[in-house]
Amino acid sequence: MSAEEPPTTTGAIALWSAPRSRSTAFLRMMMQRPGVVTLHEPFSHLTDFGSTEVDGTAVHSEAELIAAILRLSRERLVFFKDTTDFHYPGVLADSRFLTEVRHTFIIRRPDEVIASHYALNPALTEPEIGFGRLRELFDAVAAETGSVPAVVDSDALLDDPEGTVRAYCERAGLDHRPQDLSWRAGAHDSWGRAQRWHVDAERSTGFVRSERSYPHTVANTPLLADYHRAQLPHYEALHRHRLVPAGAPRP
Repeated sequence: MSAEEPPTTTGAIALWSAPRSRSTAFLRMMMQRPGVVTLHEPFSHLTDFGSTEVDGTAVHSEAELIAAILRLSRERLVFFKDTTDFHYPGVLADSRFLTEVRHTFIIRRPDEVIASHYALNPALTEPEIGFGRLRELFDAVAAETGSVPAVVDSDALLDDPEGTVRAYCERAGLDHRPQDLSWRAGAHDSWGRAQRWHVDAERSTGFVRSERSYPHTVANTPLLADYHRAQLPHYEALHRHRLVPAGAPRP
């Protein structure tokens, strides 16, 4: 943000992600910010469990959830993150939601995503990896708003947390708060029904790279290699629009 622009205090910001793309760590950072209502995967929880909660009220449909987020965003600044292992037809069909919410995206290399996802879900199907659905949503937002949404490259987030978050805040209309780049380890109540997916986020205290190895990868498992070939073009399409921190080489 420029010095002349006041920080955003109402409205809604979304961070969309394929699963296993470090979006929960990003949400954890946003939980540090005073005055922000954070929602953890409301659309995927609704699809997976049949209900979710916004500001203490249970909702049971995409239309109800969209209305609840927009209603709350008129009074507070709402930040939610969600994953595209599910398909959200109500979001894609709602022009108001696509334009009134500031939709942003985070990506991670699909070979890493696939290995990490398969380790937790050996019944993984190719659409559940999520890059195709993520690109569909990105394209829908771009078409409705006439502008290219912000895309965070999670590798850049690990290599240059301060610069990447600063670039994100400028695009999202937020004041930049370097003090939010670290936090205390621990679980959160909002993760409860899907807590096994967030063990790494529970242990995290900031954006730090930790190398992991998996028995099944796109290099040694033909099924995962097929998944990778199908999902890679969608990742590459989004990667072309990634945020570049100030001073970093241009893509």
